[in-house]
Amino acid sequence: MTTQQVQSRGIFHGLPVFPEHIGGLTAIITGANGISGYHMLRVLAQDSKRWSKIYCLSRRPPAIPEGLPQNAEHIALDFMKKPEEIAETLKEKGIKADYIFFYSYIQPPPKEGQGLWSAAEEMVRVNTILLSNFCEALPLASIKPKRILLQTGAKTYGMHLGPTSVPQEESDPRVTLEPNFYYAQEDYLWDFCAKQSIGWNVVYPSFILGAVPDAAMNVCLPLGIYAAVCAHLGEPLEYPSDLTAWENTQCQSSAMLNAYLMEWAVLTEAALNENFNACDSSAFTWGKFWSKLAGWYSVECGIPDMDPGAYSERTYPHNPPPRGFGPPGKIRNKFVLAEWARQPKVAKAWKELAEQHKLVSNELWDIDRIFPFTDAALSGTHLDMSMDKARKLGWHGTVDSSESIHEVLKEFAKLKMIPPVPA
Repeated sequence: MTTQQVQSRGIFHGLPVFPEHIGGLTAIITGANGISGYHMLRVLAQDSKRWSKIYCLSRRPPAIPEGLPQNAEHIALDFMKKPEEIAETLKEKGIKADYIFFYSYIQPPPKEGQGLWSAAEEMVRVNTILLSNFCEALPLASIKPKRILLQTGAKTYGMHLGPTSVPQEESDPRVTLEPNFYYAQEDYLWDFCAKQSIGWNVVYPSFILGAVPDAAMNVCLPLGIYAAVCAHLGEPLEYPSDLTAWENTQCQSSAMLNAYLMEWAVLTEAALNENFNACDSSAFTWGKFWSKLAGWYSVECGIPDMDPGAYSERTYPHNPPPRGFGPPGKIRNKFVLAEWARQPKVAKAWKELAEQHKLVSNELWDIDRIFPFTDAALSGTHLDMSMDKARKLGWHGTVDSSESIHEVLKEFAKLKMIPPVPA
């Protein structure tokens, strides 16, 4: 019989309790100004006895209003430079690391007129270079961690290419319909770690929920903008997609819970050299959530239009789809938030809200970079990522995804990126 201790921190429950003798650890977090790296920093900084030193490696320092934690230090590094140049900085700063959390990522511009992830070959090229340049610098700087953790994501299952096998499990075969930089990064990491006798983990989150100033590929920010503007205009919160998207289960991945899982993964011996899904373990559909979002902003809750003619339809290009059989997937939208955000009445309403609440921008910024990610989520991608593998090894973390989105919206409001959340 195995006995395990768990704890709650705010809305996050079932979190591990680590033995007191684990302490004095050092960590490197790359990409600490992004949504995942920043929340990894938040989690590790909660226990300065366990994590005595955290090095944040990125081109820009983490944009944290209250500043870096006392046990954290930012080192400016560009991983597109040669390993020798990176190693020189690592040596100059005297950096050592027991564990490394790698989140650095470059999003190339999509191909003209195509989707967010259409530049697949370029994504493979630049993101594999990021990882390899950094890793090759480690032995040059005499840094040998116990474990390197790489975060990739749910696109490992081909969810951006059409219907996949459900539930998504870590043992599912790769989807090779298009180049996928996740696979290239994994292959490189496995080979590097084998040669250097270093352990590894790879973690696959779904749509990530978290608030950071650099809010690209962030589901929650456009939701807060949309709801706030609808409330300001006295308009209902219409749902952009169809009934299928409304009812499909879609697991969400809270950035804080992801970070708790990743800390658990690197500190758990049984998790050595394993890959894991990372999601909230919360039953979630946009249909059930939509009335909650409308309630927070005191607006009428729209429902999907029952008239098939109300929707435009897009068919995924691959036949058969990632699941390997059946027809290609289809997306039906009544509208998309990226188009909604360009309406003159929306721009006017946002300017009024920004002036009223002294927001950081009185214009909706980076519409093509920020809003399509939320549109992809609202289009009803069926994600039901199994957490069985992690659970069998002792991971029990969970959070109510709707509560998490509510908390994230409030954090965006504190950053003055959206108006205050009314409820």
